[in-house]
Amino acid sequence: MRGISKIFALLAMCLLGQNSVAVLEIEITEGVESALPVAIAAFTGDSYTAPEAIEDIVRSDLRRSGIFDVLENQHFPQKIDATSQLHYPLWREAGVESLLTGEVIQIGENQYRIEFRLFDLVRQKRLSGHAISSVRREDMRKAGHKISDIVFESLTGTRGAFSTQIAYVSTRGTAPNRKYELQIADADGHNARTIFSSSQQLMSPAWSPDGTRLAYVSFEKGNSAIYVQDVKEGRRFMVSAQSGINSAPAWSPDGRYLALTLSIDGSADIYLMDTRTRRLRRLTRDSSIDTEACWMPDSKALLFTSDRSNETQVYRVSVRGGKPRRVTYEGAYNAAPDVSPDGRQLAFVHNNGTGFRIAVMDLGSGAMRILTEGHLDEGPSYAPNGKMIIYAASERDRGVLAAVSANGRAQQKLRMIGGDVRAPTWSPFRN
Repeated sequence: MRGISKIFALLAMCLLGQNSVAVLEIEITEGVESALPVAIAAFTGDSYTAPEAIEDIVRSDLRRSGIFDVLENQHFPQKIDATSQLHYPLWREAGVESLLTGEVIQIGENQYRIEFRLFDLVRQKRLSGHAISSVRREDMRKAGHKISDIVFESLTGTRGAFSTQIAYVSTRGTAPNRKYELQIADADGHNARTIFSSSQQLMSPAWSPDGTRLAYVSFEKGNSAIYVQDVKEGRRFMVSAQSGINSAPAWSPDGRYLALTLSIDGSADIYLMDTRTRRLRRLTRDSSIDTEACWMPDSKALLFTSDRSNETQVYRVSVRGGKPRRVTYEGAYNAAPDVSPDGRQLAFVHNNGTGFRIAVMDLGSGAMRILTEGHLDEGPSYAPNGKMIIYAASERDRGVLAAVSANGRAQQKLRMIGGDVRAPTWSPFRN
């Protein structure tokens, strides 16, 4: 199947599935040989017990980032406890560059203080010391992600994204009783919850720039319609139910507009909706199908998928309108663009005749690189720090989520046992 029709076929296929459960299981399928070696000691303190120790949460976060090689405790060159004095030569000989230690202190009923320190073992000094003043037992996982973010930024200079979330579409049951669910979860797949369910198709979730709302497509009334829903409170409202196609919502980075694919004038084109007035402005005008808009970080231009050249390619158009400019040229199929947070890279679905795979392109030089090896990979979405890309993949005829580092050197899969998941999108940072 060629051309833009492949996009809509994929959207239909993404909704096949069986039963679902709450947690997405992560499997790291490929690591990085040159990853930074780091050790994470067990946090001391005998008053805190939980199904998963806070240091294990941090280990898991850093390991799946693809940037760190986390040393197992049994390979530590010395035992670490609350009274330990670091013997730096031992750690250097073991090839470890950084060490995280910490303590969990109970300060009240179900209230804990977490203190942690990060050491540079090469320069033989403490890099930083931090404390999280008041944490409930049920919020320990959230605290672990926060610690991971601090460690990540301290060692790489880039803000960590472990405290962010992902949204995706999952399914429950089989026809004719299938349920479609719009779910959100922590970036590691934990704490999944359903924010909307329907007996009809759901697709194309898109985060608002402040991370408080999701726009998505629902077929609950028979025809496609676009809704916006408050993630925390659950309030939702319809923003577009035009005759024909209502698809592919995308928020502008400044929150002023929603880009939509509508067919109210016959062909499927990109429209901009003012989020305050609901007024529509047609941005593209072509007899082809223009869809899957994404925004440049400065909100001044959009990229989108079109078959106007008799091939499916990515184009760029100014928010002021004008003639779109073709962006991708390598191969006959390039679709579903997503721009990195710094505006330098473009992730998209590429097919060179061997399958649909995730590729990235430098927007300055035009150099392209294929990152994945699947046969039906789709819907790439950058993490808000630009270091990872989440996407949908197919495994044994069911949908799974997968992630790849932006340089392609680390890969992982997130599976829902017995279920099917598609259409992932990574949340922005929330300050």
